[in-house]
Amino acid sequence: MDLLVNLYSRKLAELGRRVQGVEATIRVALPPEQHIIKDWVRKHFSEYWVSEVTAAMAHQPPGCLVAVVDGALVGFACYDATARGFFGPTGVDESQRGKGIGLALFYHTLEAMKAQGYAYAVVGSAGPVDFYVQAAGAMPIPSDKEDIYQGLLRLKPKAEPTA
Repeated sequence: MDLLVNLYSRKLAELGRRVQGVEATIRVALPPEQHIIKDWVRKHFSEYWVSEVTAAMAHQPPGCLVAVVDGALVGFACYDATARGFFGPTGVDESQRGKGIGLALFYHTLEAMKAQGYAYAVVGSAGPVDFYVQAAGAMPIPSDKEDIYQGLLRLKPKAEPTA
């Protein structure tokens, strides 16, 4: 399900206040870090998300934000990767979940999108729908189970050789 977030909603300001004490540095990724971010995303998430990170890093400013704790990458969030105006993918290291880092990444990415001139953000194929609804008042976009990822090419497992 795709969700729509109003970037001029009071909910965004509330979210900003909620993430002020998060103990991670959230910032725009730098192009020389791209290989580190992609390796980390590959290890913790998926090759599909690596492709989206690549797309997000390809424009100026980069559409990828990172969360850093004690000099280590612990999370990322992208926008304008699969489509303009789309938020995601995003992820946080399992050991760092529950500390508000995901919320902080979401907030700072939405603020970056707003600064780029967007009035709304689309959360494409939102996984934790309740997370986005509670965090920023995201609203479901009606559809007939159709989205941008419909027909996405998927790798099939290699067949075992037969004797």
